[in-house]
Amino acid sequence: MKIRTLVITVAVLVVLSVLAYLGNRPEAAPSSDPRVGKPLLDADTATKAARIVVSEKGKSVELDRGADGTWRVASYYGLPADFEKIAHLVQDLNEAKLDRFVTSSADRLAHMEFGDSSIALGDSSGKQIWSVSFGKAAESGNGKFVRFGTENASFFSSLHVWLDTDPKSWADTRLVTAKTDDVASVEIGFEGEAPVLASRATKNAAWMAQAPAGSGLSQEKISSVVSSLTALRFSDTVPVDDPSVAQAAGHTRSFKLTTFDGKTLSIAFSRKPEERKPKVAPSPTPTPAVADAKTDAKTEAKPAEPEFDTIPAGAVFIRVTSSDAHAPVNEAMKQRAFQIDDFTFTSLPQKAGDLFKVPKAAK
Repeated sequence: MKIRTLVITVAVLVVLSVLAYLGNRPEAAPSSDPRVGKPLLDADTATKAARIVVSEKGKSVELDRGADGTWRVASYYGLPADFEKIAHLVQDLNEAKLDRFVTSSADRLAHMEFGDSSIALGDSSGKQIWSVSFGKAAESGNGKFVRFGTENASFFSSLHVWLDTDPKSWADTRLVTAKTDDVASVEIGFEGEAPVLASRATKNAAWMAQAPAGSGLSQEKISSVVSSLTALRFSDTVPVDDPSVAQAAGHTRSFKLTTFDGKTLSIAFSRKPEERKPKVAPSPTPTPAVADAKTDAKTEAKPAEPEFDTIPAGAVFIRVTSSDAHAPVNEAMKQRAFQIDDFTFTSLPQKAGDLFKVPKAAK
């Protein structure tokens, strides 16, 4: 009796296993669907895109391409977009292949966790021309379930893509597009001192400047300044009417770059300096006077040394103005006030003497 029960139990388990396998195995790719084995995003569709929307977990970022071909972050004050980041995203979608058709079963689709994780492309008229939604990742972690638009069909793709929905991270943080080799002269301003103007005839020529008697211009220092100014990137932005911008405006250092083609870039750093303010001491509690014959009436208590509160320096703001009226940076400066890292500002020479050195032979 026990052996018969065991045989029946094993038989039932085998049948259930077979049914489970048949119910969960991937369906063969329909012969009528030409997308299997092809890129997730084809190159022709990508070139028609004038709008990209990346969405995930209730957040989204919108990127738009203007009539001049430049991309902007529509959801971050219309600032210029990081083209390399956009190109990398499109490349990832183009290189990913649709490995296989998975299912058109509504029950199975419900278990693939398709939510609002998606990328959509639109044309210049605003019409959506392509969209893909991403479901859960494979158990191996190598790839995701995907589906196009609202189709009741899913595919599997060995895709690796990061859905970045922080609008600021899509902005091009460069504030200066000129290269170091483009710079013919640099004017370096100092607080309380005359500016230093250094220039060169060609990109490989030595820098020349009027130097104090007995000293010479440090080629390394000038090259370092030019490298810093041509690599400027913002770290954050605030409204142009933010009170901190006005507080910094009274404390400005100015620089100017002139390129070999005659264009100029005026660069102004502003920062509210550190402050030391005397602490306000609490009013002393009066005590009744006590007569003491041993106390000399002429002796007075020595006043205590004043204590100070230190208020840290403010954020460093930067304003860049190009002589080229069509330069995107001019328009960007009207939209937001740009902050840079403290080190970028504090690492610049603080006094004119830092740019010169005494030749060894003269020491």
